[in-house]
Amino acid sequence: MTMRFIRTCVGCHGKDLDKLNEMIARERPISRRTFRESVDRAELREIEIGFGYEAHPSRGLTMAGDWHVSYHRSVWGDKPCVYFRWSAIEHIFVAD
Repeated sequence: MTMRFIRTCVGCHGKDLDKLNEMIARERPISRRTFRESVDRAELREIEIGFGYEAHPSRGLTMAGDWHVSYHRSVWGDKPCVYFRWSAIEHIFVAD
Protein backbone atom coordinates (compact mmCIF):
# COMPACT_ATOMS: atom_id res chain seq x y z
CA MET A 1 0.00 0.00 0.00
CA THR A 2 1.55 3.27 -1.11
CA MET A 3 0.65 6.32 0.91
CA ARG A 4 0.36 9.73 -0.73
CA PHE A 5 1.23 13.15 0.62
CA ILE A 6 -1.90 15.04 1.69
CA ARG A 7 -0.76 18.08 3.70
CA THR A 8 1.44 19.50 6.42
CA CYS A 9 0.24 20.37 9.90
CA VAL A 10 0.34 24.02 8.85
CA GLY A 11 -2.51 23.34 6.39
CA CYS A 12 -4.78 21.82 9.05
CA HIS A 13 -7.93 23.69 9.99
CA GLY A 14 -11.26 22.82 11.60
CA LYS A 15 -11.83 19.07 11.97
CA ASP A 16 -8.36 18.37 10.59
CA LEU A 17 -6.91 19.79 13.81
CA ASP A 18 -8.62 16.99 15.75
CA LYS A 19 -7.13 14.44 13.35
CA LEU A 20 -3.71 16.07 13.72
CA ASN A 21 -3.84 15.99 17.52
CA GLU A 22 -4.92 12.33 17.51
CA MET A 23 -2.22 11.46 14.99
CA ILE A 24 0.49 13.00 17.16
CA ALA A 25 -0.88 11.42 20.35
CA ARG A 26 -0.82 7.96 18.74
CA GLU A 27 2.49 8.26 16.88
CA ARG A 28 5.08 5.51 16.93
CA PRO A 29 8.64 6.07 15.69
CA ILE A 30 9.68 4.20 12.55
CA SER A 31 12.90 4.04 10.55
CA ARG A 32 13.47 6.07 7.41
CA ARG A 33 13.60 2.77 5.54
CA THR A 34 10.12 1.79 6.75
CA PHE A 35 8.86 5.29 5.93
CA ARG A 36 10.26 5.13 2.37
CA GLU A 37 8.71 1.70 1.82
CA SER A 38 5.31 3.20 2.71
CA VAL A 39 5.25 6.33 0.54
CA ASP A 40 5.42 7.28 -3.12
CA ARG A 41 9.17 7.77 -3.60
CA ALA A 42 8.78 10.26 -6.45
CA GLU A 43 6.63 12.48 -4.23
CA LEU A 44 9.13 12.21 -1.42
CA ARG A 45 12.03 13.08 -3.74
CA GLU A 46 10.18 16.20 -4.94
CA ILE A 47 9.74 17.30 -1.33
CA GLU A 48 13.42 16.63 -0.59
CA ILE A 49 14.49 18.70 -3.61
CA GLY A 50 12.18 21.50 -2.48
CA PHE A 51 13.91 21.52 0.91
CA GLY A 52 17.32 21.73 -0.79
CA TYR A 53 18.52 18.23 0.07
CA GLU A 54 21.02 16.54 -2.20
CA ALA A 55 20.41 13.11 -3.74
CA HIS A 56 23.77 11.75 -2.59
CA PRO A 57 25.88 12.55 0.50
CA SER A 58 28.95 13.23 -1.65
CA ARG A 59 27.13 16.34 -2.95
CA GLY A 60 25.98 17.67 0.46
CA LEU A 61 23.30 17.10 3.07
CA THR A 62 20.66 14.49 2.29
CA MET A 63 17.36 14.13 4.10
CA ALA A 64 18.51 10.68 5.23
CA GLY A 65 21.58 12.28 6.80
CA ASP A 66 19.69 15.06 8.58
CA TRP A 67 19.36 13.97 12.20
CA HIS A 68 16.73 16.67 12.78
CA VAL A 69 14.18 14.71 10.69
CA SER A 70 12.13 12.01 12.42
CA TYR A 71 9.72 9.44 10.98
CA HIS A 72 6.45 8.18 12.46
CA ARG A 73 3.48 5.84 11.94
CA SER A 74 -0.01 6.70 13.18
CA VAL A 75 -3.60 7.22 11.99
CA TRP A 76 -5.26 10.09 10.15
CA GLY A 77 -8.91 9.83 11.09
CA ASP A 78 -9.73 6.21 10.29
CA LYS A 79 -6.84 5.69 7.83
CA PRO A 80 -3.29 4.54 8.48
CA CYS A 81 -0.65 7.19 7.90
CA VAL A 82 3.05 7.84 8.10
CA TYR A 83 4.71 11.21 8.39
CA PHE A 84 8.01 12.89 8.88
CA ARG A 85 8.67 15.80 11.17
CA TRP A 86 10.93 18.44 9.68
CA SER A 87 11.56 21.77 11.40
CA ALA A 88 8.68 20.96 13.81
CA ILE A 89 6.28 20.56 10.86
CA GLU A 90 4.55 17.23 10.22
CA HIS A 91 4.36 16.17 6.56
CA ILE A 92 1.53 13.65 6.36
CA PHE A 93 1.12 10.73 3.93
CA VAL A 94 -2.15 8.74 4.03
CA ALA A 95 -3.26 5.46 2.49
CA ASP A 96 -5.79 5.80 -0.34
